[in-house]
Amino acid sequence: MRFELTKDFLAELRVAVQTQNETWIIQHVLGLHFADIAEILGELDNNQARYIYYLLEEDVQADVLMELEEEIRDRLLKSLSSKEIAEQLENLDSDDAADILGELSDKEIQEVISQMEDDEAADDIVDLLNYDEDTAGGLMQKEFIQARLDWPVDRCIVELRRQAEDVEKVYTIYVIDNSNKLVGFLSLKRLLFAKPKTKISDLYQSKNMIAVKTTDSSEEVARVMDKYDLVSVPVVDFQNKLVGRITIDDVVDIIKEEADKDFQLASGISEKVEANASIWRISRSRLPWLLIGMLGGILGAQVISSFEGNITAIPALAFFIPLITAMGGNVGVQSSAIVVQSLAKGNQLEKIITKVGKEASLGLFNAMICSSIIFGISYLFENLKLAIVVSISLFIVILFAAINGTLIPLVLNKYKIDPALATGPFVTTLNDVLGLFIYFTISLFIYHM
Repeated sequence: MRFELTKDFLAELRVAVQTQNETWIIQHVLGLHFADIAEILGELDNNQARYIYYLLEEDVQADVLMELEEEIRDRLLKSLSSKEIAEQLENLDSDDAADILGELSDKEIQEVISQMEDDEAADDIVDLLNYDEDTAGGLMQKEFIQARLDWPVDRCIVELRRQAEDVEKVYTIYVIDNSNKLVGFLSLKRLLFAKPKTKISDLYQSKNMIAVKTTDSSEEVARVMDKYDLVSVPVVDFQNKLVGRITIDDVVDIIKEEADKDFQLASGISEKVEANASIWRISRSRLPWLLIGMLGGILGAQVISSFEGNITAIPALAFFIPLITAMGGNVGVQSSAIVVQSLAKGNQLEKIITKVGKEASLGLFNAMICSSIIFGISYLFENLKLAIVVSISLFIVILFAAINGTLIPLVLNKYKIDPALATGPFVTTLNDVLGLFIYFTISLFIYHM
């Protein structure tokens, strides 16, 4: 049955912790899924969380630690000694252990590594820390199953049993040669049905072997695993030597982080901040785009003031200012979102150009419909001249907004700037100012001012 965290449960739990009622905690908490336990710890203060954490078995502690929210985990780690952190890391996969160590200072990392009893695990973690965290090398884990080409089946089974002691989930058996170069993969079914003295070289498959390089970006890894529907992918160095593997759970985390990052950029938040960050840090991430929006507002006000005579002569022009700015912003964001999505999926330039053409055609079609509707409404409630001004302006604004929305992400991407910025205040502000200028310029010509 799925666990549901309630206020009553938390109240009872806090009482149990306060009275050190281990029987109640063992019965109601320790048997839960580690994700549920992590959720519970996130609702407790540090001392209460520590008390329950140390009642858990070591392997469950490791799972819970990785499931905790980052700020909760940091808080818990700060309350642990170097020796205690080292003990926790030895129960984690190497990639997870490296992620945790990466959050500590250089001095703390050295202290923790020196306290680890498993030298091989320590070496693996140190090796992973040398890679950029946003690359395949930084994502990979050192625990995987491999077989050599020249092994007979009976020896292979013995070796795989030994290796499997350190591997939590076995997805694929990778096959290497005497130089540790990846040459293919081995089907477990073929291995089990093969004769004991059959060589692995007669059983393995090399066709359609997909691998990533240690320097490939995390986004590239996610694209590869999504395209080929993989649950794990081997990682090789520049000599094609097998150095690790990346599993689907790590890629899902990357996809979530990228989605959160793009959503923040689209909302005008330029950097990732934690919930417990200082007011200055949070403000620093939001203020630049607020200032850009304010600058756009000032420019828009300047455009309006430049055509003050138009508005004084024809006050009805002011009624449609919100319409012009809102439509330009909405169309621009819609168009840019489509291009940003294509870029995120790694589509080829030809496909993106096709989408740009389609967006331009769509902008033209939508502009015709919207301008026709607004022509009828403005003509009905005002007059023919105003109807012509508003409809022509809206047509051009929608068309320009669609073009801007498709071109700006491509320009940002060319100069290595995250194109997700184009779906936020940048495009909206630009289209607002441009839309007002177009609107009043057309009114100037139609009314012969």
